[in-house]
Amino acid sequence: MEALLTCLLSVWVAWGAQGSTVHLHKMNNQDGRCIYSFTVPSANEASCPSPGETATALQALQRESNAQRVELESARARLSLLENLVDHLHGSQLGRGPSLSVVGLLRREVDRLKREQAQRDTQVSKLESTISNLLQDKSGLEEAKRQLEEEKNELVRRLESSIQEEARLRTSQCTETGEVPSRDSLQGSQEVSKWDTESLDYQELKSELTEVPASHLSPENPSPILPGTEAADTGCGILVWVGEPVTFRKAETIAGKYGVWMRDPEPVTPYTHETTWRVDTVGTDIRQVFEYENADHFIKGYPSKVHVLPQSMESTGAVVYQSSLYFQCRKSRILAKYNLKTEVVIVQKELPNAGYHGQFPYSWGGYTDIDLAVDEKGLWAIYSTAEAKGAIVLSKLDPETLEIEQTWQTNIRKQSVANSFMICGSLYTISSYSSPEARVNFVYHTSTGTSAPLDIRFENRYRYSSMVDYNPAERKLLAWDNFNMVAYDVKLSRM
Repeated sequence: MEALLTCLLSVWVAWGAQGSTVHLHKMNNQDGRCIYSFTVPSANEASCPSPGETATALQALQRESNAQRVELESARARLSLLENLVDHLHGSQLGRGPSLSVVGLLRREVDRLKREQAQRDTQVSKLESTISNLLQDKSGLEEAKRQLEEEKNELVRRLESSIQEEARLRTSQCTETGEVPSRDSLQGSQEVSKWDTESLDYQELKSELTEVPASHLSPENPSPILPGTEAADTGCGILVWVGEPVTFRKAETIAGKYGVWMRDPEPVTPYTHETTWRVDTVGTDIRQVFEYENADHFIKGYPSKVHVLPQSMESTGAVVYQSSLYFQCRKSRILAKYNLKTEVVIVQKELPNAGYHGQFPYSWGGYTDIDLAVDEKGLWAIYSTAEAKGAIVLSKLDPETLEIEQTWQTNIRKQSVANSFMICGSLYTISSYSSPEARVNFVYHTSTGTSAPLDIRFENRYRYSSMVDYNPAERKLLAWDNFNMVAYDVKLSRM
C-alpha cells in the first residue's frame, strides 16, 4: 500500500512539475476495500471520443497494421530474391542442400569482389610500369634523334664544303679553258645543297650535277698508256668496249634498292662457276647472304641456302673469291674473310688508315668507302685515306691473311667517280651512277703507276648503279642498278 502511494505521489509530482493538474480520489469498492484513483487531463484531447470515433480509430489502426503487414511481406519477398540472386552468383541452389546464411553469402561475394579489385590493381600496376618503360624508350629515341640531327648537320656541312670545292675546281677548270660556268651547272649545285638540307640520310643523296671527269680533278697530268704493259701470257689487255646490260632478275622488296651479287671466278667444291650469291644492302644490320645453286635458280629466286653472318657488313663492296666471302665490317675499317662452306669468319684484319662509314665514299654514297675487287691478278681493296686527301688508294691483298702486299696511290678523287672495278691489275672508274650515257672515264695501271682518260660508253639502264664488279672467269661486269641485277659483256685489247 505504501508502495502504491509512493508511486501515485511520484506520478502526481511529475505531472505537476509539467504544469498539469492531477486529482486524487479515494472510495470503497463493492467489497468494502478502499480504492485510490486519480484523473489527469489529456494534453491533446479536449473531450473523450464517442463510441463511433473509437471505432473509426480502431479501423485506422487495423488499416495501418495491414499496410505494415503487406510491407513486411514485400520485404520478405525482396529478401528471398536477394538470397536467390546471391545463390545464383555462387553457382549453387539453396534448395539442394542446407541453406546458407545471407550474411555468409554476401561476405563471400565481398571477398570475390575484393579479389577482382586486387587483380585490377595488379593490371593497373603493370600498365603503369609499361607506360614508364615507354616513356623511357621515348626519351632514348629523342636522344638518338638529337644525335642523328647533329650527324646530319655535320654531313650537311661536309657536303657544302664538297660543293664549294667542286665549284672552285669548276672555276679553275673554266679559267684554264677560257669557259664560263653554265647557268644549268650552277643551278644544279644549288639544288643539290637545298635537297641535302631536307634529307634525313646523307648516304641517300643523289647528285643532280654532271660529274666532273676524274682526269680534270687530277693534281697532275696522267701519262699515256704504254704499249706492252700487260703480260701477254695471262690473256690480259686493256678495256676497249662495254656491252649493253642484260637483266638477270629484280629485287622483290625495298631492301633491294641497292646491293651486291657475285660469282666466284675460282670456286672450290662444292661450288661452281654458276653458284651465285646475293646481298641486299639497304639497312643497318646487313647479315643475310642468299646462295643460289645455279643461274636458273638465281633468276627464279630459289635460294639453296641463306647464310647469316656473325657480324653485320657494310656497303656494296663485298666479293666472293676461292669459296670465301670478303666483306667490310659495319662502321669499321676491319675486313673479314667468311668461309662459305664452314660458315665461320676465319680471318679479320684492319685496313690501315682507310676511311670508313661515309668519309670517302663514291659519289652515290652508300658508305662505299672500302670497295673490294677481284681480277686476274687476285684480291684488291679500293679506298682512300686522310693522308691521300680523298684520292683513290689501291692495295693488293693476300687472300689467305688479308695482309697488304703492295699499295698504290692514284691521282683520282674517289668522291668524283660513281664506281670502279679492276681488270688485269688496272683500275677503271665510271663517271656517273645515274646517267644512261655514263662513261668509263679513267684508267690507272698499277704495273706502271700511270693513268689516262678514257671514253667508253657505260649504260645505267635503271638510273642508279650502286655496285659494279668484274668477273675474270666470265669476262663480264656484274652490276646492281636500282633493284635490278645486270651483267655487261666486255672486250679487252690484246697487247
